[in-house]
Amino acid sequence: MDYNATSPLEPQVIRAISEALQDAWGNPSSNYIADVTYVPVSKVTACVEVEDIVAAVRPNTCLISIMLANNETGVIMPVQEICQRINSVNKQKDRLRILLHTDAAQALGKIPVDACVLGVDYLTIVGHKFYAPRIGALYVNGPGTRTPLYPMLFGGGQERNFRPGTENTPMIAGLGKAAELVTCNLSDYESHMRSTKLYLEERLKAVFKDKIHFNSQYPGSDMLPNTCNVSILGPTLQGWRVLSNCRRLLASVGAACHSGSGNRPSHILLSCGVPSEVAANALRLSVGRGTTKADVDAVVEDLRETVQLLEEMD
Repeated sequence: MDYNATSPLEPQVIRAISEALQDAWGNPSSNYIADVTYVPVSKVTACVEVEDIVAAVRPNTCLISIMLANNETGVIMPVQEICQRINSVNKQKDRLRILLHTDAAQALGKIPVDACVLGVDYLTIVGHKFYAPRIGALYVNGPGTRTPLYPMLFGGGQERNFRPGTENTPMIAGLGKAAELVTCNLSDYESHMRSTKLYLEERLKAVFKDKIHFNSQYPGSDMLPNTCNVSILGPTLQGWRVLSNCRRLLASVGAACHSGSGNRPSHILLSCGVPSEVAANALRLSVGRGTTKADVDAVVEDLRETVQLLEEMD
């Protein structure tokens, strides 16, 4: 009567152990790294080319993941065209199905985003990019049936057993309301941001003339309506130095998720063909729904004064 201390093995358990000893003899902690192919963007368009993606496909390719819009340059990637081409590849006989994922974090709330139109299997969004709380969501086309989906955590049976844990109802409601606002008002949001960004670019060109270089203007590429990546040319005008001396402007030199790279030039801009000395001076200016022309005027004047100060200190 000491079953609280231990218990014997059931016969079925003994059989399972024997089968595992015979068939599952590999080390489960061995570092089996997935084979990943990184496809560079064009140095002319700053956009990934459809043909380059198709050419990179191999017999064991199982997933293609591409961001819908770049968070530093604002370039919109040809996700729909890539999905169409890959679907043709998937129809080949004995072909392992290639799944398609896009990160739409920077696109939602700025341009139309429709997972069905794009043709993706997975689409990820994050709330704080479109005036919602800082939570995310994953769209899956037929989760667990048409498209594979497996839990990363285990516990309760919430969210159809795909993600355990009590749902954060207020944040979910906030994300849903923000998405509803985008659905109802996107054309107005997009129009306002685009006109404000164009005004910002015009003012920068008028004030800095040939000292300005836009890192978010590429021939033949579609762009987000709100993103202006710009360098003010000069040996003492590195982006971090300019921002740290501005009195009013709050902006960044690149993506927040890459802030650990210190003061080094953005690898994203370098991969787009921007020279290192130009990329080092980059400022990512992104307007929002409430940004006004008066805000733009104040920012450009702040930059003018800061640049003048730094050049005089040299």
